[in-house]
Amino acid sequence: MHDVVIVGAGPTGSLLAAELRLHEVSVLVLEKDEEPPTFVRSLGLHARSIEVLDSRGLLERFLAAGRTFPLGGYFAGIEKPAPTGLDSAHAYVLALPQPVTDRLLVEHAVEVGTEIRRGCALVGLNQDEDAVTAELADGSQVRARYLVGCDGGRSTVRRLLGVGFPGEPSRVDTLLGEMEVTATAEEVAAVVAEVRRTEKRFGLGPVGGGVYRVVVPAAGVARDRSVPPTLEEFREQLQTTAGTDFGVHSPRWLSRFGDATRLVERYRVGRVLLAGDAAHVHPPVGGQGLNLGLQDAFNLGWKLAAEVAGWAPTDLLDSYCAERHPVAADVLDSTRAQMELLSTEPGAQAVRRLLAQLLDFEEVNRYLTEKVIATGVRYDLGPGHPLVGRRLPDLAVGSGRLYERMHRGRGLLLDPTGHLSVAGWADRVDHVVEPVAPLVGSVEELDLPAALLRPDGHVAWVGEDQPDLESRLSRWFGAAR
Repeated sequence: MHDVVIVGAGPTGSLLAAELRLHEVSVLVLEKDEEPPTFVRSLGLHARSIEVLDSRGLLERFLAAGRTFPLGGYFAGIEKPAPTGLDSAHAYVLALPQPVTDRLLVEHAVEVGTEIRRGCALVGLNQDEDAVTAELADGSQVRARYLVGCDGGRSTVRRLLGVGFPGEPSRVDTLLGEMEVTATAEEVAAVVAEVRRTEKRFGLGPVGGGVYRVVVPAAGVARDRSVPPTLEEFREQLQTTAGTDFGVHSPRWLSRFGDATRLVERYRVGRVLLAGDAAHVHPPVGGQGLNLGLQDAFNLGWKLAAEVAGWAPTDLLDSYCAERHPVAADVLDSTRAQMELLSTEPGAQAVRRLLAQLLDFEEVNRYLTEKVIATGVRYDLGPGHPLVGRRLPDLAVGSGRLYERMHRGRGLLLDPTGHLSVAGWADRVDHVVEPVAPLVGSVEELDLPAALLRPDGHVAWVGEDQPDLESRLSRWFGAAR
């Protein structure tokens, strides 16, 4: 019997598997597709996801495969420069086609001991007090202590659980694909610039080798979005939207997506959990979907590992839903708002112009930017210091960096004074007695006696009192040993 079965080998499932393997949890990933997808839904990673990779020692391989671009213009595509003073050493966008992100995360998961089985479709599941049994399409069964559905917006796990998925169905569809064009680069650029003055859901951009990524509004909402559009559909909609089809031909792949916005009622049913698009779907505006799933996995991994290891406090696993559900709800509201701002209707355009003016105020710009890049997330961990519940940016710790100290996925007590102790929790929490200083920006709250960080980098406690610290250690890391 495995400790954990993960359904879905996409970015969320692969990162979750790697997080569990950090703690020697046995993991089996089941993926229904024989081969990884080739379509490019996501184009890159935002700051918080980049921080996640850095804190596990993975960032260099991702940087080598992608390109970095400055922040700016990511809220509803309103072009403004990035705000100053963002508290991240990674205040940029890392451009990576999703198949590359998928491949790098799968490679890492396999390197650390994850077993991945492709061509294994889940058709049924049941659970008892001790384990979950997954029934596969070939008639075989797999049993595990826990199962996590990371199987996308059409999640089989979610359907089999019968968990409610309230929200709104798609109102508009968008066609997306990669293909060659006969039009010159100058002609394409001129037409795109003119059309995008009002239609922000339209675009053609070169991806290399004479191939363009094409995004164009569809004529209506498809009943079955799993059926790809035809090249003729692209030609018709390009003519309607841009007055030319640019001579598109020789498609690499074609797909469609909608703007459905839904969030599961709960992320856990007994021994079965949901993460990523299986738990929430929303329009891709702002590029938050893949990033949101990675951050789900980062929150869940150490908690589920603690449950498997037997040291988790009673409600630790339930804190996954308590923390991530509100974050997803906020992202859904943000993307709803951005979709309204992309409308070509006069009222929406007026609101867009007003918001563009408000974004000239630094605090407004920072607030909305932090929503998109997820550095503004604060979990409700109770009263205390303003940093409690927030993630820490990378810091100088002694002669090294904070994120280098987080590679093992353990808790961390930053204690420059050396007056505190993690005795009783040393098998789960590292004690760092070294000076701490900001690497970038200005974080005034860092003038602190000590801070306890969870394995996901969020601050669980700030203070200097040993009994108070021990109560927080018990809350997040179980009983002393």
